[in-house]
This record gives sequence, C-alpha cells and structure tokens, in this order.
Amino acid sequence: MRLKEVQNKFHLELDVIYGKEEVDSFFYLLTDEHFGMRRLALSQQPEFFISKEEVTSLFEALSKLKREQPIQYVLGKTEFLGLPFKVNEHTLIPRPETEELVNWIISDQKTSKKKRIKILDIGTGSGCIAISLAKNLPNSHVFAMDISLRALEIANENAKLNETNVLFTKGDILNRTQWISRFDELKFDIIVSNPPYVRHLEKAEMTNNVLQNEPHSALFVEDENPLIFYESITEFASKYLKEDGQIYFEINQYLGQEMIELMKGVNFQDIELKKDIFGNDRMIKAILARD
Repeated sequence: MRLKEVQNKFHLELDVIYGKEEVDSFFYLLTDEHFGMRRLALSQQPEFFISKEEVTSLFEALSKLKREQPIQYVLGKTEFLGLPFKVNEHTLIPRPETEELVNWIISDQKTSKKKRIKILDIGTGSGCIAISLAKNLPNSHVFAMDISLRALEIANENAKLNETNVLFTKGDILNRTQWISRFDELKFDIIVSNPPYVRHLEKAEMTNNVLQNEPHSALFVEDENPLIFYESITEFASKYLKEDGQIYFEINQYLGQEMIELMKGVNFQDIELKKDIFGNDRMIKAILARD
C-alpha cells in the first residue's frame, strides 16, 4: 500500500476531530518514527510503498488518535526542554508552562554562588522537572518523589535515557508520617513541585484527550480544598528547606492570590508570582525566611 494512501485515510478519519494541519502533523511524526521519513522526503516520494505490517502499525495509531488519545501517548515519548522523555498513561504529558518553571529555576541558579545544591521535586511523574534540572545544573544533587510506582518506573527510565543521576523515591506528600523516615537527615536548597491543581469545576475548560487519557490523580483536586497539596508541601518545605532556601510551584491560574496568602502564613518571604507565555498566573517562587 502506498504511504500516500495511508495519509489520505488519516485525513478522512481524523480531519473532523483535529483539523487538516494537525492531522498532517500527527502523520509526519508517525512516519518519522516508523520510517525515519520526514515531510519533505514523503512529498518527494508519492509512490513510496510500505509493508502490510507497517500499514497495520499506522492504522493502530490511527485508531488511537480517533479515540482522541494524545499523540505523545501514541508515540510513547515527547520532548521537554529539548530532552527526550518516555510517557504513558501513568504520567502527565509535560507542558510548555512547566518548561517555563524549570527555566526560571535554571536562570536563578546562574547567579548563585553555591558550589553544590540539593533539589527535591515533589510529584515528579515522568521526571521531566527533576531530570531537566539535573541535566542543566551540574552542581546539583537531585531527589524526586511520587506516589505512583508506575510513574517512578518511567521516571527512572527517563533518567537513564538522559544520562542523569536522580534519586527517586516513593512517597505521599499528604502523609506527614512519611516525612521523617525519608528526609529527616536532609536539607534542601530548592524544592519544586507541579502538584495536582485543577478543580473539578474547571473540567469544562479541558479537552477530551486530556480528560479521557491523562491520570486524574495527577490533575485534579476537590473544589472545596484546591490548595491541599500546596498546604502540605509548604509545611514540608518549612522543615526541610535550608535557611534562605527557595520553593517553586506551578499553580492554578485562578488561585494566585490565595497562594501568596498561603505562603506568607508559612514563613516565606520575597514571594514572586509570575505569568506564563499565555498571560496566566502560573508560577510562584518564595524564599524561606530566617528564624
């Protein structure tokens, strides 16, 4: 079967869901993955034939896309800050806003005079934050925790893929009894987290490919207590950050002022709320005040 015929089938089945341009984008990502064939090469070889097995593989991907499975899950991988990451249904798909958060930390550290820093990423998922920091900050010793063993399996694979040394551990930040056993001997220079922050009332703003595929435990919080993870993490940070240690969060765009008040109440100072590329309050940074 000609590859061009397969492409036509993609458009016939998927244009109504995604639009022609995005379907083309999906198709060329898949042909690059399967055949190492980029867009220009395909246009120059309209008669390119593929085997029955290859057709079956592409049609399996087509079926997943028709069910609105994200292309990153179909491919089993994505990029974050130019680094390759494996992803699956147990991990969130890394987003540009999170890249901004990581870049903020990296930029701040360029002016730091500390020779060695300890960083903790809470709720690491695919490991994209922890691994990117380890890769870009060679003077760092990075720790990361998550409640999901399956997510940690992917995170460990990603650390090896990117040739970084990150110490991953299973833990529930909402379970205060676990803190002492895991971190009692440690003090961190930086704590960072992108915890669940989407309220159920905000589901209507989300697309089906997110709602039907990405892990809800990593996305949603109850409407009545949307800052539950931030409350626990800031309490943890007040005990396990060094003096003048820094905390960074990705946050719900609608709860920026609530986050400022929360952090003021847990002995943080120099609080900075920052907008993302879309103009939404998305990141916040603070420094642990001296006693």
